[in-house]
Amino acid sequence: MKSTAQDIYPQIIQSLSPSERLRLATFILNGVLETNSPPIDQRDFWTEEDQTDIANFSLRYVATQFPEDEVA
Repeated sequence: MKSTAQDIYPQIIQSLSPSERLRLATFILNGVLETNSPPIDQRDFWTEEDQTDIANFSLRYVATQFPEDEVA
């Protein structure tokens, strides 16, 4: 079974000290830079998933800025 970052983080990474997590992040970023493929997706369009993600983020942000108990 293939592990994901979401599986590994709470089980392993979260228990590391901050300095060890920073060291791990450095290893990961250096590994990404060493690959030949670009680490950033450079598409010039937004997928439906991208659009859903930004809409959800925007709604959560607005909810934190204007809580319901402040609405008259």
